[in-house]
Amino acid sequence: MRPLTRRQREVLLLAANGNTNQAIAEWRGVTPHSVAEILTAAYRRLGATDRAQAVAIALAVGELGVHEIHIPDQQREAAA
Repeated sequence: MRPLTRRQREVLLLAANGNTNQAIAEWRGVTPHSVAEILTAAYRRLGATDRAQAVAIALAVGELGVHEIHIPDQQREAAA
């Protein structure tokens, strides 16, 4: 497995925090298609087939830290 690029890591982290491709695209000033392409490249590097699996693998191999994943207060309260 090759490490993620800075851009792939950044976009995957935004996705891991529940952001849509559209929202990520608006923040980064690119198209949603570009975001999808970046995520697809990240999936390939990680050996993942989808967003959830990519996040899980990235957490397991240290590409993302669990402290970087933010649970919205509403979901945290519902889980308690």
